[in-house]
Amino acid sequence: MEPGICYIKPEFLVEEVKKPVAEDDSNKRKHSESAETTNDGNGEANKFQKNNKKERKRGQNKNRPVYKDDRTTHLCNTLINGPTDNKCALENCRYVHDLQQYLAAKGEDLGEKCVVFESKGFCPRGVTCRFAKSHLDAEGRNIKAPHYDENTPPTTFNGITSELQIRLRKRQYDFSKCKKFIRQAESMRDKRKAEKQEENGGVKEENVAEPEKEETEQEITEEEQKMEALEENKPLGSCGDEDTKGRDAVRKAPIDFREKLVLSPLTTVGNLPFRRICKEYGADITCGEMACCVPLVKGMTQEWALSKRHESEDIFGVQLCGNNPNIIAQAAQLMQETAKVDFLDLNIGCPIELIYQQGGGSALMRRTNILELTVRSCSALNPQIPFTVKMRTGIYADKSVAHDLVPLVEEWGAAAVTLHGRSREQRYTRNANWEYIEECAAKAKNMPIIGNGDILNFEDYTEKRKIAPHVSSVMIGRGALIKPWIFQEIKEQKHLDPSSTERFEMMRKYVNYGLEHWGSDTKGVENTRRFLLEWQSFLYRYIPYDLMLQPPQKINQRPQTFRGRDEMETLMSSSNSQDWVKLSEMLLGPVPDGFTFVPKHKANSY
Repeated sequence: MEPGICYIKPEFLVEEVKKPVAEDDSNKRKHSESAETTNDGNGEANKFQKNNKKERKRGQNKNRPVYKDDRTTHLCNTLINGPTDNKCALENCRYVHDLQQYLAAKGEDLGEKCVVFESKGFCPRGVTCRFAKSHLDAEGRNIKAPHYDENTPPTTFNGITSELQIRLRKRQYDFSKCKKFIRQAESMRDKRKAEKQEENGGVKEENVAEPEKEETEQEITEEEQKMEALEENKPLGSCGDEDTKGRDAVRKAPIDFREKLVLSPLTTVGNLPFRRICKEYGADITCGEMACCVPLVKGMTQEWALSKRHESEDIFGVQLCGNNPNIIAQAAQLMQETAKVDFLDLNIGCPIELIYQQGGGSALMRRTNILELTVRSCSALNPQIPFTVKMRTGIYADKSVAHDLVPLVEEWGAAAVTLHGRSREQRYTRNANWEYIEECAAKAKNMPIIGNGDILNFEDYTEKRKIAPHVSSVMIGRGALIKPWIFQEIKEQKHLDPSSTERFEMMRKYVNYGLEHWGSDTKGVENTRRFLLEWQSFLYRYIPYDLMLQPPQKINQRPQTFRGRDEMETLMSSSNSQDWVKLSEMLLGPVPDGFTFVPKHKANSY
């Protein structure tokens, strides 16, 4: 049997029909091969290699079409709750003010029940809701259910307020706290360097700038006095005594990261509705999608949306990404003072080329001076909100550096480290190196190490824990995307094989959560559809347990072509994105005219 193939029971196999290659496609391929030979400069030998190797699809589909609706077709907010005598106060308002015209263009409702109205008692999308008839009266006005209570606490937290956004854009937010800790970290780093140089006999004592050191300490004392005055007279940042929308008044004790199942921070697909699904299946700790620090500090709404948290996420963190310790520390202070978070995580493993070239993500693994300032300052900001680090083995496959970084990061004050057992160069190819994860975990004295990579079933979990006994917890990413019930499998130590009906109901639940989160109007429906389709690019890789010849499924195995136990299961297992669109239409109605979908990530790497 060939490695990398998941063999299917004979009764479920489908004979592959090879399509004839069209002449145009053949010409395109020849032209492509010719171009590769010319550009590479290796002549006939390289051409021979190219012809015998299938081209690897990696990274993002950057030229994919993205659906954008026309904002001028949106209804003005003055009419969102139905007919009213109030007129729009804006002279040049670009939105629609003819309610009947808008309703005619909006089309028929997508269903009889609005999940937002049923769960909340009031739908803020009003007449723009694609399920509006369930909460409009005879005159077309938006109504409230008898059980609706305006004083009910919100179920979703975080995000940016208009007041905070204005302060950030006008640069009026007080960042003196993080600046103080940055200076302290710089002082500690310089002192350590000087001591090390003296031990090596490379620098004389008089070369250490003592007057500058005294001046720095004086500045820090002045800053501390300012901070004390601020604490006595006015709130720091944007959080006041009566602020109920920011962090909790009573802070929890620092998190115990040991013996937990952690959901990985997943860009695009690790959104709030998906995390709610994973929490229901038993995930212990969740983390928001990677948020870039510069847009956060500038007050950009889209980036702040990544910090949103549902009430079911009892242990929740925000992951930060940046290349400058000052900006990262500012973003960390912002999150601690204005958002409800239990921990903050620094991403120093992101392999994305743009972030790497700018010195962020995995590039920080080789910029240890910058990394030290960042970890020292952010760890000192608030001891009640732990600061953690997520890294890879290194940048290059043949040069691992995590074993050197882990003890340093612990010394600098990190509360935990998550280690993905691959390098930046490997991305998601090859198997995760859990032997190396164990080597790194053994170097940590008291800091928990969270292992990450290639866990798709409870056997994988048990095997990896035996290989790496010093690992405190396990983080799961792609495994949770392919089968979110993996957390339940691990806790119950048994295989689950949900039917197509159960899996479809899980998708329906995700859609309902999406409509609650992104809205039930046209824009919210299409946002939900887009994220559902992105998730489906992972969900289709699940192979039902009873169909496998030699279970369990491994994360890097491709299945033989198979059919499911029923039509729905076959449709769910299709690798054709148009079949995913059909599934979305079963839940969210027909797609808009001209709609096409191409996954964000090229999905041939298992």
